[in-house]
Amino acid sequence: MTTFTLWMAVIVTLLTIAALLKRWETRLVLFASGLLMATLSLDPMAALNAFANNMTRGSLIMSICSSMGFAAAISITRCDVQLVSSCVKPLGRLGVFLLPACMLVASCVAVAVPSAAGSAAALGPTMIPLMVRAGFHPAIAGAAIIGSISPSTLSPGSSHNVFIAQLADMKVMDLIVSFTPEILTVCALNIILVTAMVFVFKDYKKPGPDGVSAFAVEANEHWQLTDRPNYLMAVAPILPVVILFLGATCLPAIRMSIPAAMLIGTVYAMIVARANPATVTKEFFTGMGKGYANIMGIIIAAGTFAGGLQAAGVIDALISTLKESNDIARYAANFGPFVMGVLTGSGDAAGHAFNQAVTPHAASFGMDIASLGMVAALSGALGRMCSPLAGATIVVAGMTRMTPLDISKRMAIPMLINLVLLGFIFDL
Repeated sequence: MTTFTLWMAVIVTLLTIAALLKRWETRLVLFASGLLMATLSLDPMAALNAFANNMTRGSLIMSICSSMGFAAAISITRCDVQLVSSCVKPLGRLGVFLLPACMLVASCVAVAVPSAAGSAAALGPTMIPLMVRAGFHPAIAGAAIIGSISPSTLSPGSSHNVFIAQLADMKVMDLIVSFTPEILTVCALNIILVTAMVFVFKDYKKPGPDGVSAFAVEANEHWQLTDRPNYLMAVAPILPVVILFLGATCLPAIRMSIPAAMLIGTVYAMIVARANPATVTKEFFTGMGKGYANIMGIIIAAGTFAGGLQAAGVIDALISTLKESNDIARYAANFGPFVMGVLTGSGDAAGHAFNQAVTPHAASFGMDIASLGMVAALSGALGRMCSPLAGATIVVAGMTRMTPLDISKRMAIPMLINLVLLGFIFDL
């Protein structure tokens, strides 16, 4: 029976990957696969109980939903536009150095907007035309936006941070602060390596004497930057992050929960933007609902999938294998979520599936839960960043009028190099 369930689980997992490759609804695929494996293992309640348990993870719900509510409030008050305006306008004409400068600015914005597709949608319409007018090929301009998303790992609203902190029995901000040097190293490597692709693909042509670029891309009027940014509004998107970082490091007197910081940021944004309180409140709670549906939904579905794997005996077999070799565990964390991220275009699904199934058992094969969890989360993110199927890549491809593959092939080498270095950076 054990051999049958193991082979059955392998077949279902391969079908799951195929379904995700066809862009079927991620939550549906993960839930259905988990329930099918549990049912064929004669233990359907394993999947259903996993579904129920993940629905009520208090710390996850509070952190993720409040962060998404805050993001919605920032969008409706247009404080995000002011932040991008204040960052982009001073860049001026930096020649080939404009691309890493834009990536640095985009990285800062990504901390405040932890959604990959959300960051791409917020940054692309303004930064891509800026880079193209300066002489960069639209595909490398799009790749620069995609390559700037990894700093979202520093966000206290990141679902991976909240989940890993819960597994490791740590405060979310303590987890982020402890791994900040490693995350910043990965971000810096992304900027350096993506910039190097400019020379590999010959993607920069200095504009002619008349200032006209060899390339062209349309700007989005909705994200038209203002000539005089409102710096009080520009502070709003990063205010909760600053409060949380200060509270976790040098000002413990202001240490507070993530929901409290998000509420303070929302009230501040409403005041400085002189927005209608009723409108902002409505958007905040709408954003909270979307956070549960879209982000918590993936976590819940991934938990159901992990429950199916557990019922089929796959997790026990996997843990037994990982116990035999620390190297196998390290390679599994490094490469497993990455491959899933590339194939499915979803770094969240890949990272959460690994962290729910394997990471809780890290101590049994001589590894640290927090380190293993962060590597798996970043591995999935790196895979998503070079996947032509990723939502953020598709969004940016539409803005540049390039194919997703044009952008992904410029991301492939940087992400593969970072992937190889990932285990060493985190000292697994």
